Amino acid sequence: MERLGVGIGWRPEIADAVERLPGLDWVEVVAENICPGHLPESLVRLRERGIRVVPHGVSLGIGGADRPDPAKLAALGERAVALGAPLVTEHIAFVRTSSPALEAGHLLPVPRTRDALDVLCENVRTAQDALPVPLALENIAALISWPDEELTEGQFLTELVERTGVRLLIDVANLHTNRVNRGEDPAAVLDAIPLEALAYVHVAGGVEKGGVWHDTHAHPVPPVVLDLLAELRSRVDPPGVLLERDDDFPPEAELAAELTAIRAVSTSGARLDARLDAPRGRPGTPASPSEPELAEAVRTRVGLGQAALLSALVAGTPVPEGFDRRRVRVQARALAAKRADVVAKVAPELREILGGGEPYREAFLAYAKSRPMSGGYRRDALDFAEHLLIRDLPADAAARRRLTAWWRERAGARPPGRVARWARTLAGRAA
Repeated sequence: MERLGVGIGWRPEIADAVERLPGLDWVEVVAENICPGHLPESLVRLRERGIRVVPHGVSLGIGGADRPDPAKLAALGERAVALGAPLVTEHIAFVRTSSPALEAGHLLPVPRTRDALDVLCENVRTAQDALPVPLALENIAALISWPDEELTEGQFLTELVERTGVRLLIDVANLHTNRVNRGEDPAAVLDAIPLEALAYVHVAGGVEKGGVWHDTHAHPVPPVVLDLLAELRSRVDPPGVLLERDDDFPPEAELAAELTAIRAVSTSGARLDARLDAPRGRPGTPASPSEPELAEAVRTRVGLGQAALLSALVAGTPVPEGFDRRRVRVQARALAAKRADVVAKVAPELREILGGGEPYREAFLAYAKSRPMSGGYRRDALDFAEHLLIRDLPADAAARRRLTAWWRERAGARPPGRVARWARTLAGRAA
């Protein structure tokens, strides 16, 4: 498989600018944001020019205690085929729990324990068997650390590769995030992991607030992250390097300048040649075929731990023993704020109906305190609207009529009547 080169994350907001960027070799697209039968015209034009397109999944939750959802795997595979992609990528993270049914709306770190690694390896092998192209997994940025971890990041990633043959997508911005937030040494991670398994590299910006680094993908790439790219480049010649930008998009000239800086670092000398072919066994085939089947009790233990943490983050239950309570509270606030922002993008009419950004945000955060997300952001927007209507909100009658019409059009049902609202209110108070 040929090298990818230097690329950028394709987003609808910058589609025209991406097409004009000089020297662009490839793009990455969020898999969940495209439909295989109706690809955006910009992506079609890029493909016609020979620009590679790689789908990057964000919702599989392959590090979760539950087995991978066959429908999500099939959807990821369909996008790979539709795009003619050489591989697909996802994250070493969990995003939901099934008991209780909760959604984080965010990538959360898995504990670096033997149990969690066993679950992850089995989930990876399931995904590899289902996908039509090789899979690469990304290290994530984290704000909190799990107590009683048994492995370092380098040991965890190395054993994952050795046991599954999966490739690695190394995000150097995430290495910096974890250095600030969790005291981890990026150089130690790079020294420990099998860089011959590297598929490609992510580079992104962020910002530090109150001693916490926020991996925003909405700020310019800082010099410290470019320095980490140089650190990686001194060890390996990465097959691909990609700039991620998801919000507060800068002018086209600034994007081009960032790509130029990334290209300058990524094309400097290196000691080791990396390839896209997997070093330890064929992708989709475990490197250790005699590995014993995972006991269900292991999944149960991992699931209980993940459910306790996620419930503390989104449902206000007590913080599990051993976690940094302040950091968990910071993460909980960040998740609620992200949830509000994404729902506002998914359903911009709600912000307008409620009178603008601040009234919308205040109302949504009040709703989020008592209503964890359980079915994705579009369902969350409907639930939020219903929550307001049950409480006879907004106070302005005209705005409430608009909200009722908005809810009815999308929910396909009549909004709850006064008796139903009264019953639900009593039930909520009892709960």
